[in-house]
Amino acid sequence: MTEEQLSVGAVVGQARDKTGLSDFGEDTWQEGLERLVDALHAEARLNDIGRIVAATMLTDQLAARLWITDWHTRHPEIGAAEVPAPLVILGQPRTGTTILFDLLAQDPRFRVPLTWEVAAPHPPPETASYHDDPRIAAAEASMGFSEMLIPGFQAIHPSGAQRAQECVAITAGDFKSLLFPTAVRVPSYARWLLHDADMAPAYRYHRRFLQLLQWRHPGERWLLKTPGHQWCLGALFAEYPDAQVIHTHRDPLKVLASVASLTGHLQRLATDTTSIPEEAAEWVDYLVEGNDRSVTAREDGTVPPGQAADVAFRALMTDPFGTIRAVYTRFGMELSAGAEARMRAFLADNPADKHGVHTYTFSETGLDEPTVRARTQRYESYFDVPHERLG
Repeated sequence: MTEEQLSVGAVVGQARDKTGLSDFGEDTWQEGLERLVDALHAEARLNDIGRIVAATMLTDQLAARLWITDWHTRHPEIGAAEVPAPLVILGQPRTGTTILFDLLAQDPRFRVPLTWEVAAPHPPPETASYHDDPRIAAAEASMGFSEMLIPGFQAIHPSGAQRAQECVAITAGDFKSLLFPTAVRVPSYARWLLHDADMAPAYRYHRRFLQLLQWRHPGERWLLKTPGHQWCLGALFAEYPDAQVIHTHRDPLKVLASVASLTGHLQRLATDTTSIPEEAAEWVDYLVEGNDRSVTAREDGTVPPGQAADVAFRALMTDPFGTIRAVYTRFGMELSAGAEARMRAFLADNPADKHGVHTYTFSETGLDEPTVRARTQRYESYFDVPHERLG
């Protein structure tokens, strides 16, 4: 694949050809796409597979945006529908957000964005075919192929076509998402995203995406999740002022070690050169910034006191159902016997070591522990986060 084929013009043209559509809605996606493409060329060190994967990823996001815009244009009632008080799981990566998301998703009161429908929202999912839609099998096949190309990824981040999908896969359609710096090394794009990008349009697009998904398969209430929300809580609550958030907490140095291992492993698909110390040196700034913003958001009321529940990683791992019951009580919800039974069945079918064990140590990051610990002190003190053995 040539550089010209991985250009803004090329992927835009491919998306239009794929869909037969041309209206992308708001033009807020353009700057992010341009910065991302520039970073892919200048920083990502893409191999041949990486260039194909990157072009496909960008084209698919643009195609989804075209389809979503078209459905909203032809059916204005989609955008007129409410998105009532979502329950949003956030916290740093590797703090238990995924298993908590998967468990709460077993409660039938929640409408959860599943991987297959987020990957292919056109046509919008329908209740009658929701559990046997052919896109499910297509998504499973694609994920199986990814595991072949990146052996061991399921052990680090279990996934599946019918498992809950993160919001970063949705805001990626406005090209403002931590999905991209996780999948490929694009530090200039990541710095722009976290410090200069206007996230309000990304959350407007996020709402439009949910409105389409719920149109023909509604639910009582959305359950959402991504660590990415922690960096932009102002934009999240501006779009969803009645949201309630579950904030998971873990020793940030343990988080950093795990994230560096995760991104270094994941990026092996797109580049022949990955390095845990390089990933750690990049991500330490992002993670410290996200933690500090989460403290500020509590202190200044961006996150209203009555709309947040804090969950300790250690408590979630040792007593998941006691922790979940405490969250339900915090928000005035009842955990039904049926919902808890479904959660217990899911946990029994998906033990932490089902696909292997993800091992990592802080020493692999090459960073100085006291220096990093000093930078995380504000967050640790505010949320009373205990230290873990680092290795």
